[in-house]
Amino acid sequence: MKAEIIAVGTELLLGQIVNSNAQFLSIELAALGIDVYFQTVVGDNSIRLQEAIEIAKGRADLILFTGGIGPTEDDLTKEALAATLGRGLHIDQMAMDHVDRFFSDRGVPMTENNRKQALVIDDSTPLPNETGLAVGLAISHEGKYYVVLPGPPREMKPMFTDKAKPWLQQHALTDEMTLYSKMLKFAGIGESLLEDKLIDLIHGQNDPTIAPYAKEGEVTVRISTKAPSYSEAMLKLDALEEQIRSILPEHLYASVDVPLEKIIVDWMADAGLTVSCAESCTGGLLMGSITGIPGSSSMFMGGIVCYSNEMKQKLLNVPKEYLEGPDAPGAVSREVAEVLAEQVRLTADTDFGLSITGVAGPGDSERKPAGLVYIGLAERNGKTEVFELKLKGNRENIRIRSVKAILYRLWRRLVERNIEAPPEGAGL
Repeated sequence: MKAEIIAVGTELLLGQIVNSNAQFLSIELAALGIDVYFQTVVGDNSIRLQEAIEIAKGRADLILFTGGIGPTEDDLTKEALAATLGRGLHIDQMAMDHVDRFFSDRGVPMTENNRKQALVIDDSTPLPNETGLAVGLAISHEGKYYVVLPGPPREMKPMFTDKAKPWLQQHALTDEMTLYSKMLKFAGIGESLLEDKLIDLIHGQNDPTIAPYAKEGEVTVRISTKAPSYSEAMLKLDALEEQIRSILPEHLYASVDVPLEKIIVDWMADAGLTVSCAESCTGGLLMGSITGIPGSSSMFMGGIVCYSNEMKQKLLNVPKEYLEGPDAPGAVSREVAEVLAEQVRLTADTDFGLSITGVAGPGDSERKPAGLVYIGLAERNGKTEVFELKLKGNRENIRIRSVKAILYRLWRRLVERNIEAPPEGAGL
C-alpha cells in the first residue's frame, strides 16, 4: 500500500514550525508495512488543498492529513476533503458533547466557532480527540482511504496510535505484511566510501532493501523486509547483515540504533575498564558525549579541558619546547596529542587516555589550517597511537567529527584486545 502525508498549515510553509508530524507518521506507517512515497505541505487555502488532494488520489492508496481541523476560518481540511469526495459534513454529537464539557468544566462561555471542531464527513468514522478538542476522522471512498488528524503533535500522536492505527488495521491492511527493519551502525567511514564498498549489494537489492543515512561522524544503513512473521523476517535480515559485516568488519559497530559512545560505555563498564580525556579544541565535547550515557560513572574517571598552552603545561606537563619557539611543533601536533593522552591517563590512573588537539576554525591557527586535528590514544601497559585528521566543514562539524574519530579509535582498540562485549543494546 502506498501512502501520502499532507500537512496543512501556512505556518509550515513559512518555516515557523517544523513538520515533525510527517516524521512520526512515516515511521509508524513503515512499521505497518505501508510505503510513504510522498509528503506534501500545503497552506491554509481551500483551492490549493483540494488540488493537493486530487494529486494525492492519483498516486496513493492512503492519504493522511495533519492540521487544519481547528475552530478558525483558516482551518479548512475537513471542508476541502468533503468537497473533493462530494460528501457533506455534519456535527458528531459525541464530539460536540466533548467540546461542551470542556468549556462548561472551566466556566467559560463557548463561542459558536468551536462547534466546527465537532464536524465530521458524512459516513466517516469519527476519531475522538482525548488530548484536545478537534475530532479526527477516517473514511473509505472509491478504493482509497483517508485519515484526518489534528496538527498539534501532542494531539496527533495519541489519536493516530490509539484510534487511526486500529482503524487502518481493520479496514485497510487486511492483506498487508509488516515491515521489519534493522539499523546497522558504522563509524570511521564516510557515507560515500561506505556506499562504494556496498555498491554491488545496493545495485542488486530487491528484498531486503538497503538504505544508507549519514550523520556527523557516523553512518547508518537500514535494511528492511516485509514478512508474515518476525522470525521469517530475521532470517532474511540476519543473512544480509552478515554479508555487509564481511565487507566492512572494521566499521560495523552495532545492529541496533545506538550511538558509538553508548556501545563503548556499556562495553567498558561491563569489562571493568576506565578512561579519561584531555581536550583542547573540542572543549569538553568528548567528555560530554561519554557522560551523557547512563552508567558512564563506572568507566569515566574524569578529564581536563586544556584550551590554552599554559593549561597544557601546568595541568598535563606538556614540555614548553613543544609549545613555544621557532622549532616547536606547536599545540596542534602529534607530539602534543601523545603527551596529553599519556599524561591524562597517568593523572587519572585509568586504563585508557584520550586526547584531542586541533584547529576547529573558522580561521587558521599556528599557521595550521582549520580542520587539522590530532587525536591520541594511550593505554595502560600498551602502545600510544596518534592519528592525524584533515577534516572539512564548519567549526561545529570539525569538533563533532573529532570526537567521533577518537571514539572510533577507542572502539577499535577494544575490538583488538578481544574483550568480550556485552550484548548489543545492553542497558537500553
